[in-house]
Amino acid sequence: MLVVDASFAVAAAMTREGLGRLQGREAVAPALLWSEATSVLHELLWRKTISAELAKTAFETLRHAPIRLRQPGRLLEEAWQVANRLGWAKTYDAEYLALARLLHCPLLTIDARLTRAGGLEAEILGPSDL
Repeated sequence: MLVVDASFAVAAAMTREGLGRLQGREAVAPALLWSEATSVLHELLWRKTISAELAKTAFETLRHAPIRLRQPGRLLEEAWQVANRLGWAKTYDAEYLALARLLHCPLLTIDARLTRAGGLEAEILGPSDL
């Protein structure tokens, strides 16, 4: 099992391979992933960084992603504690780390901030680790 964050999901959804790297793996994420990923794609389209076609394709890829929702009852409390330990003002990124901690599994991300600080809280994987 591995936790997938929005940075990886969005980047992968915008490639030809899509989220194919996750096939055969038990990928999970907090509910935050879908809101965050949708917002990122919408902003990229709004800023004209990506085409409407790519935005639509990536959005559909994310909607049908082989990622299951996991929202343990203690997730928000754990995210609060992770953010405290790491000195972060916000708990968004801490939710991914908290879920990885609660499930005792690695976090898959391309976010440099999570990679740097997150290693103190959970095992961190990048796409090359798959």
